[in-house]
Amino acid sequence: MRLPRAALVGLACVPGLIAVLLLVVCAVRVGRTGDRPARPPVAARPAVVHPAAKPPIVPRSRWLDAESTHDQPPARYDDRVVAVFVHHTDSPNGYDCADAPRIIRYLYAGQTGARQWDDIGYNFLVDRCGTIYEGRAGGVDRPVTGAHAQGFNHRTAGVAAIGTFTAGTPVPRAMTDAIAALTAWKLGLSDVDPRATVRLVSSNNLARFAAGTSAVLPTLAGHNDGFMTSCPGAALTARLPAIRELAARLQGR
Repeated sequence: MRLPRAALVGLACVPGLIAVLLLVVCAVRVGRTGDRPARPPVAARPAVVHPAAKPPIVPRSRWLDAESTHDQPPARYDDRVVAVFVHHTDSPNGYDCADAPRIIRYLYAGQTGARQWDDIGYNFLVDRCGTIYEGRAGGVDRPVTGAHAQGFNHRTAGVAAIGTFTAGTPVPRAMTDAIAALTAWKLGLSDVDPRATVRLVSSNNLARFAAGTSAVLPTLAGHNDGFMTSCPGAALTARLPAIRELAARLQGR
């Protein structure tokens, strides 16, 4: 069947009309978006986290008995832990590790008695056999505000090595390994490198830095980094670089 001439002309124009229509649509869209540059696709950023395994931690209930416990206010918390301070307890070294709970209970009694602190100041304590004990109340997994580094208690954790580690005193390998494991885990919760530095603001004029001073300190520091003291002793201070390196390896860095 032969189509009329007018129909053939109309069909021949259809492709052209479609092309014109597409050009109009594109022009409209460009006009609507021309004042906004096209945004490049946002690449997903994987979380840069270096967790470390949580080491075994003996709870407070193993060293603090009902007779020694006193009334104390609720624990206080920071948003996270960005530094760890290492201390020594300035107590005898020749103890049996089975006596560590008794020693911690004695330290607790002194700090909450004569010093009138609300709790033991250290967040953790480590004996010469490498056993880690929970110190200050509030939960080992949480950023509990301690009372261990005058001026720099906020956003830090205090770890006390049970003993006295002045120059020439042997520092047990089990103790330093435990401090490294604890540091790796605790700083890993905030993805903090144990070999790095952090800026902290002093809150006390009795610290090495006046209140309000912004100080750059190691993320794994000795007590003497923030306070005028010989703590944690020259022997343990000398081991801190190796402890930092081991803690970083435990985080997979």
